[in-house]
Amino acid sequence: LYLCGLLTVKGGTNKIVEYFGPGAETISATGKGTIANMGAELGATTSVFPFDQKMVAYLNITDRADIANLAQAHKDLLTADPEVYKSPEKHFDQVVEIDLSTLEPHVVGPHTPDLARPVSKMAAEAKEKGYPVHLKAALIGSCTNSSYEDISRSAHIAKQGLKAGLKAKTPFLVTPGSERIYHTMKRDGFMETFEQMGATVLANACGPCIGQWKRADAVKGKADSIISSYNRNFPGRNDGMNETLSFLASPEVVTAYAFSGDLTFDPVHGTLKTADGKTLTFQPPQGEELPAKGFAKGEEGYIAPAEDGAKLTVDIPPTSERLQLLQPFPRWDGKDLEKLPLLIKTKGKTTTDHISPAGPWLKYRGHLDKISDNMFLGATNAFSSEPGKGTDVLTGESNLTIAQIARRYKAKGIGSIVVGDENYGEGSSREHA
Repeated sequence: LYLCGLLTVKGGTNKIVEYFGPGAETISATGKGTIANMGAELGATTSVFPFDQKMVAYLNITDRADIANLAQAHKDLLTADPEVYKSPEKHFDQVVEIDLSTLEPHVVGPHTPDLARPVSKMAAEAKEKGYPVHLKAALIGSCTNSSYEDISRSAHIAKQGLKAGLKAKTPFLVTPGSERIYHTMKRDGFMETFEQMGATVLANACGPCIGQWKRADAVKGKADSIISSYNRNFPGRNDGMNETLSFLASPEVVTAYAFSGDLTFDPVHGTLKTADGKTLTFQPPQGEELPAKGFAKGEEGYIAPAEDGAKLTVDIPPTSERLQLLQPFPRWDGKDLEKLPLLIKTKGKTTTDHISPAGPWLKYRGHLDKISDNMFLGATNAFSSEPGKGTDVLTGESNLTIAQIARRYKAKGIGSIVVGDENYGEGSSREHA
């Protein structure tokens, strides 16, 4: 999060970000995975960590010792040459040095991952900019931030609060990132700890991170604040409300915020009043990188395909809006595309969330034609500043959804062109976008 604030969402554009040094070696394999995943927030082409023993340990405990052995045998190919680490400024276009021992936890947002500040400055900035300070929800988990290390550290914070007689002051939602994590959380008592503080454990799915969240308390047109440990916080992403101010922080910081329910609380230095009149200051979270008992086995959900699939048929009702057999796209005739009408020119961020919003649309992901109706619904039209709508340049009719315009062009046998703006295609990997 600190790096997002330093480099901004454009800082990694057309760049590969490589993390190295003694600090990088201390980060767990899952921690490295989180950082690499969030490289998208920098606009980076990709993010790289050199192969190390943290990765070996993770591969071994996840039943992939063969891959660990193969990687170790070729470690010289998976790490930079010694002279690169000795004089990095001679080999990289830019070198950013971060002292992890002095780095303070950060909070980023709202609406963008590069609006960053240390937690100690959050209260002052919230008051200065008029952010709603009452947190309507605190959420941890998702695929990117629900590793065993994340969950165990969050549970350590939760136990401190429970020991002091505190409960969550705002809805606290936990989204396990996988079957293995869910069953391991349950086995090792983390699930019970979170539930004792008032948490609701959601399904092992994307959930609110991708907009699958029916917020009963949200009011259209009214701004409020939430905080999560998810990887992205674009407007409308979590609850479909562009007015929601979404802040991001690490899982343990979010857990501490859940006990306060207030954006002005400092999870590191602040105090909370307990029922007996005393005060609680959270101690630094402790957790294990990997479970001592190994990961619990969940339901893998994998069904092997038939050895001979030639005789299988897929029977889908023609009226289904959930599933549709894909038809081959017309073959390109080899001619240049000329005089294409403009479908939309976007303004500002044009991430995958703007191109193909998820949330209520996700149930149509198996029906290409139906889900195409969400095309550019979240994108701002550069000419009208209105999201998701445009003008049919062939007829002059306006106030149409982008999908409606595209269907008109397609019916006339012509294509169209899109002009994107900032960070086009950044964000969650989404096939439909």
